[in-house]
Amino acid sequence: MVSEYLKQNTANYHDAAEKLFNSEKIFNKTFTLEDYKKIIHTNYLMLLHSEDKIFTSLSEKYSEKLQLNERKKLSLIEKDLKSLSLNNQEVSHDLEFNNEHEALGAMYVIEGSTLGGNVIAKQLSKTEGFDEVTFNFFGCYQENTGPMWKNFKEVLDTEVHEENYNEVLSGAKKLYSFLLNVN
Repeated sequence: MVSEYLKQNTANYHDAAEKLFNSEKIFNKTFTLEDYKKIIHTNYLMLLHSEDKIFTSLSEKYSEKLQLNERKKLSLIEKDLKSLSLNNQEVSHDLEFNNEHEALGAMYVIEGSTLGGNVIAKQLSKTEGFDEVTFNFFGCYQENTGPMWKNFKEVLDTEVHEENYNEVLSGAKKLYSFLLNVN
């Protein structure tokens, strides 16, 4: 199953992202609004540079199976930027996906950030200093976070064949590398 392959082969990237964003501070309640601004800004840049490219790379069969219209997050994170008084930016980096499989790998990273983001939103909403924060991006699926993740993994595991695993992994690594180096 490609979802397990991705999880195993991107674990070091995931761990590096958690370290970059000081994730341990979220759970010991020392995460600050400045820390949050950094995580939102970096995720914004990731979405700004990748979301349209991912969605236009995917064939029509994925549109319905993945409910792509419900998975667009750029406009949501732009609301978070505005509420945090951060500025929108222009695309400034070259990030390309060579094919549909790479796009699916990149989408794995974004959907994973949504899964983890739901946990972040719940935790920070109980943290002092976050009373006024709206979690548009991290709370985008609300109570549907689990089902949306499950659907995404099922579609990946059903549609992606083993000979394409490395292409999917390549797309995930591209987006993780971008995320870790964009600041």
